Amino acid sequence: MWRWAAPGLNATRPGDGAESCSSLVMPWSSWQPVPILKLTRGLPRVSYKNKRGSCHPGKSRYLNMGNLLKVLTCTDLEQGPNFFLDFENAQPTESEKEIYNQVNVVLKDAEGILEDLQSYRGAGHEIREAIQHPADEKLQEKAWGAVVPLVGKLKKFYEFSQRLEAALRGLLGALTSTPYSPTQHLEREQALAKQFAEILHFTLRFDELKMTNPAIQNDFSYYRRTLSRMRINNVPAEGENEVNNELANRMSLFYAEATPMLKTLSDATTKFVSENKNLPIENTTDCLSTMASVCRVMLETPEYRSRFTNEETVSFCLRVMVGVIILYDHVHPVGAFAKTSKIDMKGCIKVLKDQPPNSVEGLLNALRYTTKHLNDETTSKQIKSMLQ
Repeated sequence: MWRWAAPGLNATRPGDGAESCSSLVMPWSSWQPVPILKLTRGLPRVSYKNKRGSCHPGKSRYLNMGNLLKVLTCTDLEQGPNFFLDFENAQPTESEKEIYNQVNVVLKDAEGILEDLQSYRGAGHEIREAIQHPADEKLQEKAWGAVVPLVGKLKKFYEFSQRLEAALRGLLGALTSTPYSPTQHLEREQALAKQFAEILHFTLRFDELKMTNPAIQNDFSYYRRTLSRMRINNVPAEGENEVNNELANRMSLFYAEATPMLKTLSDATTKFVSENKNLPIENTTDCLSTMASVCRVMLETPEYRSRFTNEETVSFCLRVMVGVIILYDHVHPVGAFAKTSKIDMKGCIKVLKDQPPNSVEGLLNALRYTTKHLNDETTSKQIKSMLQ
């Protein structure tokens, strides 16, 4: 079965129940037949008009364009928000500066945190020696001396997560406020959108490094056991003032998570929603789904992708897309994989699989193992199969 359409625009033939339009016309000669399967779901239906403006077939047939001009430049109905989000060069406007400057104070320390985590080697050798020779005081002191500064680093990482949580909630407040929609916010306030993306990018990188470094939990467990033994024996513990028992408990819960930074952001977003009861939850979840759609569209649209001047921007976009999907899946009541989800999961997974395999396996694993609803019954078999 065929329908007729002007190049670049899907339309229906007369008699298909289409509504009339307004003033601009396109001659019949410029039309061409297209298969019905190419029609875009949800686009406005248009009809042929004769020169008198009647909506019925005739020898002199014209397409009336009118308000459909917007469809030619905006494909929201087809594939979600369609605009270029400048992750490389976005600068804050006057209205963004207050929140932007507050968040920037936090983000400027993010790279240093990642460098410290990447270089974290742990005190595994010293701890093993101390455990194997419990009567050797020198080995005990050596292990304690090696662990204390490392726990100082772990404390710094944890405290940074608290700063990041506050920064995220500030951004959410700005990007979900009325009267603008999430799409309008992200398009108008690109510097804040960029910071939101940078937080997600940092979060995934931090959690990737943490998951591949078992020394973190081993060191902290040894620290807590040794500290407890020192208290029982009334031995003064150098470094105890740095991490007291209450803080140690909170840090222990933080590092027990497979993805501690993501859990922090998820909890922060949930708390933001619960504390802002006058704000519909859709404002927050739509902000997340819109960001995912923007990243996907930029990655799969050659015209947008060609505007990236830094080769790292592609991997940045991919990581942000995955990060926001995971966050959405944790925050939204039914998650990212349900049919009612506003995220095109099949499209996002396809974008990932179109990249060189070695560059995205970690991101695919993040979707497989750190999402909340992937294995729900509401997730389609096709999506589950795509992630196998």
